Amino acid sequence: MDPILLNVIVAVGSLIVGGLITNIYINKSSNRKSKQIIQEAHEKAEVIKRDKILQAKEKFLQLRTEHENYINERNSANQRTESRLSQKETSLNQKIEEVQRKQNELNLIKTNLTAQLEVVSKKQSELEKSHYEHIEKLEKIAGLSAEEAKNQLVESLKGEAKSEAAIQIKDIIDEAKLTANTEAKKIVIETIQRTAAENAIENTVSVFNIESDEVKGRIIGREGRNIRALEALTGIEIIIDDSPDAIILSGFDPVRREIARLSLHKLVTDGRIHPARIEEVVAKTKKQIEQEIIEIGKRTTIDLGIHNMHHELVRMIGRMKYRSSYGQNLLQHSREVANLCATMAAELGLNPKLAKRAGLLHDIGKVPDNEPELPHAILGMKLAEKFKEKPEICNAIGSHHDEVEMDSLIAPIVQVCDAISGARPGARREVVEAYIQRLNKLEELALTYPGVVKTYAIQAGRELRVIVGAEKVTDMEADQISIDLSRKIQDEMTYPGQIKITVIRETRAVNYAK
Repeated sequence: MDPILLNVIVAVGSLIVGGLITNIYINKSSNRKSKQIIQEAHEKAEVIKRDKILQAKEKFLQLRTEHENYINERNSANQRTESRLSQKETSLNQKIEEVQRKQNELNLIKTNLTAQLEVVSKKQSELEKSHYEHIEKLEKIAGLSAEEAKNQLVESLKGEAKSEAAIQIKDIIDEAKLTANTEAKKIVIETIQRTAAENAIENTVSVFNIESDEVKGRIIGREGRNIRALEALTGIEIIIDDSPDAIILSGFDPVRREIARLSLHKLVTDGRIHPARIEEVVAKTKKQIEQEIIEIGKRTTIDLGIHNMHHELVRMIGRMKYRSSYGQNLLQHSREVANLCATMAAELGLNPKLAKRAGLLHDIGKVPDNEPELPHAILGMKLAEKFKEKPEICNAIGSHHDEVEMDSLIAPIVQVCDAISGARPGARREVVEAYIQRLNKLEELALTYPGVVKTYAIQAGRELRVIVGAEKVTDMEADQISIDLSRKIQDEMTYPGQIKITVIRETRAVNYAK
């Protein structure tokens, strides 16, 4: 055989044998790996199974513990509820027993009261019978019937009742005086708000005359800008209505009204009316009025011969020109009081210059810049103290309406002179005929009472003095006359302010040595 062919055959056979051997080896190796993988999978499955079983057991134990806790809590809550219910039941049973016990006690008391009422009713019947028998015996002894005796008793008690009533009325009046100032202020404020008096209208309104109604439109301005600027700068209400050739300036402060009036006059005369021009003119007018106030104050002090006064007090004296009381100019009133004080002080041998100074400053509290909530006399006293006036002057200012006690001889002089200046007929707006009629009616009303000897209406009708006979009228009756007369005056007369009624009862013993 050819060696080559033999080699080929051997080689092919070797390849075949090698392939078979390789295939057998591969199959065996693959089987071993598969078994190993399967074995590992079984082992992992066993591990996972054991983990899951452990987790399930833990979850079960947790749920069982929570359930047991829940059951325990519910049992505890039920036990507490049962305990409360048991306590309430016990308490209710005790209350029911208490109510039953009290009901039994009430029934017993009711029975006792019924028995007592029967006894009382019986005794009352016996007492009434005895009372009538006693009255019959008394009527026989006294010779009077019960009705006649009652009338006599009533008559005898009338006098005592009147006396006691007068005493009670006097006590009530004394007590009312303690709170009279507060109540009077409330009444005055309410009256001012509800009543439009002529004096208020005259003292709070100024009229500015214009040539034609065309000026009204210029003062109002486009969309009211000019009039709003004027009102804001002056603090005065400007009323433009259908009144021909007139504009009304309304405001309580006369200085502001004067500033508004002069500013309007300058604007209308100049013809240029717009907000900027209004602001300029009002500012200039304020300076002019302020300078004029200072000049008036200086001229007043020079005319009266008063020197070394603080410049703020001088300025306030100038402001008095623009204030009034019942139509009486405050500056003129203060000058008049100053001259009266000087004359009276000189007659009494006191210092006339000091009295004149106090008289001029007595109403200085009516013209402050900030208007605090104080009576004008107290405020004037504080201002005088602030600007180093003498203590006598400060006291005279503060006491001229009895707000403080007088401690110098000048104080009553200032008070008297203030009353003289304000109370004299014609000083303040009031018709002379009406004034005289009012005084006469006051005196006539007082003369209608029995026992009245003379009557005098003084202080311009603000005080009525009634003189009664001491032998005809007792002290208690004098008090009653003053009360009745005050009521009668209130009901039948109309008057400003208040009227003081003074009933004078005195006994005079007069003899002559010859």
